[in-house]
Amino acid sequence: MNKNIAVIRGDGIGPEIVGQALLVLDRVAERYGHTFTYTSVDMGGCAIDKWGDPLPETMLQKCVASDSVLLGAVGGPKWNDVPGNMRPEKGLLRLRAGMGVYSNNRPAKIWPQLADASPLKPSIVEKGIDFLIVRELIGGIYFGKHETVSEDGKRVAIDELRYSEEEIRRIGRIGFETARKRRKRLTSVEKSNVLDSSRLWKKIIHELAGEYPDVTLTDMLVDNCAMQIVKDPSQFDVIVTENMFGDILSDEASMITGSIGMIPSSSLGKTKCGLYEPIHGSAPDIAGKDIANPIGTILAAAMMLRFSFDMDKEADAIEKAVSAVLDGGYRTGDILSPGCKQVGCKEMGRLIIENLP
Repeated sequence: MNKNIAVIRGDGIGPEIVGQALLVLDRVAERYGHTFTYTSVDMGGCAIDKWGDPLPETMLQKCVASDSVLLGAVGGPKWNDVPGNMRPEKGLLRLRAGMGVYSNNRPAKIWPQLADASPLKPSIVEKGIDFLIVRELIGGIYFGKHETVSEDGKRVAIDELRYSEEEIRRIGRIGFETARKRRKRLTSVEKSNVLDSSRLWKKIIHELAGEYPDVTLTDMLVDNCAMQIVKDPSQFDVIVTENMFGDILSDEASMITGSIGMIPSSSLGKTKCGLYEPIHGSAPDIAGKDIANPIGTILAAAMMLRFSFDMDKEADAIEKAVSAVLDGGYRTGDILSPGCKQVGCKEMGRLIIENLP
């Protein structure tokens, strides 16, 4: 299979971690008979320096024309004083809009080898943490009308929470399709005891459920879900929810795994062309020192293979290789624990490639 991947190395540690992910993809292509062609794209601070724009239109079009996009990280203190509309992060927002990606998918998985890093009790962690949050990304209260007005001489702030049937249906479908690729359990999270938008959400999700008889659907109020994530995260497989709820719950979920450097994410829309990246930042303080953890980016590449290219065997192979390296006691500095061997970014990438089945 031939695939064109737009590659955004970005800023800070971005080039280092993306470089290791590409080497892993090269080995996967070699082992499984694929061809991956990489198209370099400038975005973020490096694009500001080179082009005077965090995402030039020509670069955006390269992403749109690709089969998927692999991103490292953007931003850093070097660009703190540029005008607001020129900040590196504006390139990322423009990229999401230009690609039409409306679903952010973030896994919360604790690797057994790193169980001690979780803030949860060992008795909870032992039951397993391995679920994925599908968050609606470009609707809801973040994209509704926002205004501050004066009423009777006092300031009143208004934020509109609005969802259409189409917006709910399309994110719900991604939730069901994702659950179908995992353990076939979907939890729909809303606040239907209070909000009209949530009551519509619940209705549409249940209508969709008829198309996915192999997926078990559970409804859960968002406040209860927040409690259940820390009480018993093992009960979850896939969570689908609206923008603000997903923003909050996905950050909570990343915390219970204990290691931000291990977590990938994807953003998807109407097509298979997705945006894949680790959830951490550009970490400019450690850039160029060969100490960054590339695993989150390597796992993001695995997500790309699984969800955009339907290469489940290849994605499994990468995840098994990561697990084997962790079993061997190898760690980058951010996940180092007593008795383990510290390695750098390049060595971690090499070990993962060496362990690909």
